[in-house]
Order: sequence, then C-alpha cells, then structure tokens
Amino acid sequence: MAASSSPDQPLHRALGLTDTELEDIISVLGREPNPLELALYGVMWSEHCSYKSSRIHLKRLPTTGDKVLVGPGENAGVIDAGDGIAIAIRIESHNHPSAIEPYQGAATGVGGILRDIFTMGARPLAVMDPLFFGTPDDARQRWLIEGVVSGISGYGNSVGVPTIGGELTFDPCYQTNPLVNVLCVGALPVERLVLGIASGTGNLAVLLGSATGRDGIGGVSVLASAGFEGEDGAASLDESKRPATQVGDPYEEKRLIEACLALLDEKLVVGIQDLGGGGLACGTSELAARGRVGMDVDVDAIPRREPGMEPWEVMTSESQERMLAIVTPDSLPMVIELCGRWEVAATVIGRVTEPDYDEAGEPVGMLRLHAGGAVVGEVPAASLADEAPLYERPLVEPANRAARAAIDPSASVEDIDIADALLSLLLDPIPVYRQYDHQLFLNTVIGPGADAALLRLAGPGLPASSRGMSLSTDSNPRWGSLDPRAATAATVAEGVANLACTGAVPEAVVNCLNFGNPEHPEVMWQLSESIDGMADACRALGLPVIGGNVSLYNESGGSDIDPTAVIGTLGLVEHLVERPPSVGWSEGETVLLLGADDAGLLGGSQLAVDYLNNRDGRLFDLDLAEFATTAALVAGMVAEHAAGRPGLLGSVHDVGSGGMVVALAEMAIAGDVGATVSTGVSTAGLFSERPGRFLVTSTDPEAVAAQAEIAGVPCRVLGHTGGDSLVLVGQLDLAVSTLAQRSATALESALDAAG
Repeated sequence: MAASSSPDQPLHRALGLTDTELEDIISVLGREPNPLELALYGVMWSEHCSYKSSRIHLKRLPTTGDKVLVGPGENAGVIDAGDGIAIAIRIESHNHPSAIEPYQGAATGVGGILRDIFTMGARPLAVMDPLFFGTPDDARQRWLIEGVVSGISGYGNSVGVPTIGGELTFDPCYQTNPLVNVLCVGALPVERLVLGIASGTGNLAVLLGSATGRDGIGGVSVLASAGFEGEDGAASLDESKRPATQVGDPYEEKRLIEACLALLDEKLVVGIQDLGGGGLACGTSELAARGRVGMDVDVDAIPRREPGMEPWEVMTSESQERMLAIVTPDSLPMVIELCGRWEVAATVIGRVTEPDYDEAGEPVGMLRLHAGGAVVGEVPAASLADEAPLYERPLVEPANRAARAAIDPSASVEDIDIADALLSLLLDPIPVYRQYDHQLFLNTVIGPGADAALLRLAGPGLPASSRGMSLSTDSNPRWGSLDPRAATAATVAEGVANLACTGAVPEAVVNCLNFGNPEHPEVMWQLSESIDGMADACRALGLPVIGGNVSLYNESGGSDIDPTAVIGTLGLVEHLVERPPSVGWSEGETVLLLGADDAGLLGGSQLAVDYLNNRDGRLFDLDLAEFATTAALVAGMVAEHAAGRPGLLGSVHDVGSGGMVVALAEMAIAGDVGATVSTGVSTAGLFSERPGRFLVTSTDPEAVAAQAEIAGVPCRVLGHTGGDSLVLVGQLDLAVSTLAQRSATALESALDAAG
C-alpha cells in the first residue's frame, strides 16, 4: 500500500479501489477525496474489512436465539451461559500475513483475536487454531509450519491464554496459500458486557497501549484482499510485503488485557474498540458510526515509534496491542492513573462531537482528522464503517461438477490392503500441540487430542458456577471441493457430534469462511452454497450463528484453494464436577455403535483423497433430524458422568475423518488396549465418514441398548476390548503398538523428509 501513485497507476487503484468505487467516494463527499481520505477508504472498503462480496449472502444465516446477547456485527458474539456469566467467542483468519511472515503473522493473529474478546469485557480463557498447509514433506511447508506453530505458542503461552485444540490439515491446494485461523473464547459477568459504541458529546477518545509504527501498513486489510501473484506463489516470499505484517508483543498485550478489564470493572469506559484490521481508521469510524456521532481526531497527538510518519500511515497502520476507549472528561484522571498501574500508555487523541444533519434531517457523524493545526481529512464515519459497496457477484456452478460426482471411489476399495490404508491415515498432531500450554488457568478438563475441548466455566471475577463449556473447530475441504452446501451442513453436524462426546449441549456457532478469488464466479457459487448449507444445518439443529469471518482471495497464480469453511461450535455442560469419559477405552468393556449404519460412499473421504488419490465422487446423505437424536442421546449419557452420577460409558468417540476404522484405532491407541470386533460393514463402510455415528464402550451394554431403544437410535454390539491388538474379524489384525508408533511419528517423519 502506498500514498502516492505511479505514472502507470492512479492512486485509488494503488490503494485497491476500483474506478467505480472512486466515483462512489466522490458522490459521498461531493468532491474529490484527498490522498489521506483515499487511504481511509482503501482500507475500510477492502474485502477484508467491508465484506463487500459476502454481506449479501451472510444475511441468510440465522443469528438470533434465546441465549444470544450479542450477534454478528460486534467484535465478538456473546451468549448467556447462566449463573450470571456470559461467554464471548470469535474466530478470525490471518492467512496472507502468515504466508509472508509465518511467525509474526500467526502471533498477531492470536493477539488480534484476544483483543476481540476482551473488548467485550470478557477475560480470554482459551484459544484454538485450525491450520491448513500443503504437503508437509516440502521444505517451504516445514518453514511455514514451524513458523506458524512457534508464533501461536510464543504469543499464547507468553500472554497466558491456553491453546486447547484446533485442527491440522494438509492438502496440495494450500501449498502456496496456507490458512491460519484462530478462535478465542472468554467469559465475563453479564453486567460487565460493553459494546464498541461512541456516545456523549465532549467525551474523549483515549488510545491505550502501544505506540503506532509502520508495521502493518496495508496489513491484513489489504493483504487479505488480493491473491498472491506468480504461478508458483513466489510472491508470498516477496520481501517488499514483509513490512505489511504486524509485529506483536505479548507482554504488552497482557498488560493491556488487565488494564482494560480493570477499567470496565470500575465503569470508567463508555465504549471500547480494539484496533486490528484497518487500525485507527477502522476503530474511530466504527465507534462513531455505531453511536451515530462525529469524532474529531488529532493525528499529531497519536504516539508513534517511528519518525516522519505521515497522517495516512498513522491512521491505517495495524500496529498491535492498541485499544481505543471512549471516556468522560471527569473519568480521564482515573483512567490515566489506573493504566499507569499496569504500565499501559493512555493518550487522549480526540473527542466525540455532535453529528451533522443531512437534507432529510438524519444525523451524519463526521470523522475529522486534524494535523498541523488544520483539518486534513473529513469524511462521514458511516461511509467508512457501514456503507462500502455491496457486490452481487456472478455465481456459476463448476462445469465439471456432475462428471466428478459420477465417479465413485468406493467401487475400487474392496481389494485394498486395509492395514496399509489405515496406517497411512493415522497422524497425531502431538508435535504441534505439545508446544502449547493448554493448562493455563487450570480450567482445562479435556485438552488437545480429543473430539472437543472441555473447560470449567471459571475465572477471575466470575460468579461461582459448576457449569462447563465445550469447544470444537471443524472443517473438511475434501468434502467442500465436491459439494460445498452439503459439506458445510455436515461440518456443522460434525461440530455438534464432537461436543456430544463431552456431554455438551450445543448453543451457538461461529464461522471462518476461507475461499478463493470472489471475482471467479465458481468461487462465489461455492461461497453462496456453503453459507446456505450452514444456514440449513443451523436451523435444523437450533443453532444461532453469532459471528464469523470471511477470508477471500486465497489463491496463488490464479489457482483457488478448495472451499474451506471452518465451523467453531460452542456448547454448555450443565454440571461439570467430574471428568467425563473420553476417547481411550479400557480392558473388559463392550464396544457398541450408536447411530445408523453408513451406505459406504467415499466421495471426499480421507481414504479416497489421501490414499487413493481420487478427489471425485459424491457425498453421503445426512438426515439432520436423525443425527440430532443420536447426538442428544450421546451427550445425555456423557453428561451423567460429568455431573458425578453413575454413568454407563467407559469411553466415547464419534466416527469422523477416516471413518470407523480410524476411530477404532484412535480409541485403542488412547487406551493402550486392543479389541476384537466384527464391524458388519464392507471395506468402504470402514472408511466412510458420515457424521452421526458414535463408538462407545460400556460394562453394561444392555442398559446402553435400552436407552438407545427408548430414544429410537440404532445400536449394535461390535465386540469387546482386550489384548494388545486391534482385530476386525476377517478384515484387520494390527498390534496397538504399531498403530501408536505410526500415529505418533507420522508428522515428524514427514517434516524430517522435508530436510
């Protein structure tokens, strides 16, 4: 991003604005914009900040519910968890910055998502990280993986927020365009909830935290609004783009968290907004627009850590660890004194002003920027924050979709070596999550490696509660490449299934929609279909969508990534007084399958894509009503254990990626105990992935079957645990030690092969 044009390119185009958008800006202002004003619009009308290609589709999502306190549009979604506690949750992407500078890109992704949470008044309690890379046996992928993981652990561990789970996906489509998504959840007393709204003429805009630098100018807002050029994605390593990546300081963030929460506890803040994508241009305009007021900003008063910064640099820099608070003049001395206790800088940079009024008598809040004793920029705040162009881009179904659906991978699997296939699919991401501290706050009951994470709902300043909260992040780009609508619906179901394994009732979802170039009609069709699939599933399962993020232009050299819809699912456990059963089974238990048998379709399955190298086929059919009944049965049985009452289950695991055979292997590895089972399904059925099937073990299988019959859920006995081998009668016989060795070393072996 630059504030000057070249002979070949007008300034507005250099800032990412089209000729038509320039005409719109002139119409809004009634005059030609100056370079500073153009820079503001360039940032705020970027795809990342304005959602100009996706807003028209996102409106179709269900966003309300009995427990929803704050839905989409604020810094984070918030639900009422009961006992006077609210939960804030948010998911974001930091894809392009992480491709350019993996450590700082990922680290500042964590820092940004933490600020989204504590700006609502919530203390951040946990982070999850869905990560997507190319094949790991490649030197550049190793560099990316090590950098991203180090960035997440370095920031999260230092700031003191546990990383409790996530995903690790490898696929060639991410070879030059990795995805780094980060979810954060926090909790707050309900009465501490605060919104990012400016109000009160004469109130002060106070900048909290770090000084402003040139790092992050044209950062996530601009980097994420264009694809990488070059056939091999070499532009992702372009040194000229590195300064656009923000640089984080987790220790400053920690002080900022404590200072902001203390300000809110003392009720010294009228409104507050974090400064992430778009920097002060975003923070000032959004605060003013939401309050329908004006704001005067003294650019000269903004502390900076580099000399000679121009006003456009100061206003668009995405330097980290900064918040913008609205406080009354009477409160200012107390704000400065309290921030001083936490060694956090607090500087008055502006004030709230009365709005102007248009010809119809409607208020128009003006953002006025002052520098050198003069007004250097003046724009309607809402035109930046709320009135970016809304594009209804063309949608075109991929021409080869029907042909791909007609190719059935399951037709070629009956003669495969099941043992070899199973071993090839086992990969424990332990080399990643062992670098994260997942026990900070000592709330983590179930951490990385299980179906979902489970936390006690407790923390400093929270009312006493015996409730728990469960979290899962899920995606399946293999499914998405075949049928984005069905895939996203199934991904929502997969999240609910994972939560059921912890005894949680699902309450809300957030989403991070990672797609290719929206100027490609096939990509817009994929995005639209994915949103409809999410809406279908959320309505069927009674789940509000309370926030999300859209990351577009994930392409390199004109090649788009596969549709990658990440769903974050939040659930509650009514009483969490004991650790419920998890994945690992024990000796002497009966193995049962809950849920209807699968038809054995392998389109988009891990076996088809990763083992058979077949990316074609069609997805399974999913009956959401049937699925909901099964998930509710499992959640109810697990919740009995969590509540400290006698339960029926020894272990529980949903059938997910890799199918039934992978789920059985993971249970054997986790328990370090074998089993002998008769699956009753074909080879294709072993590897099929339709959600809604659960493997459980029990010493009282008759009681489990009786509960299943009452609920109308199919249940059948598969076999019994014991011994040191996993035996699928007539299909497989492998030592548990062999399975465990392969699973534990697969990732490190691949990375070692990269050199």
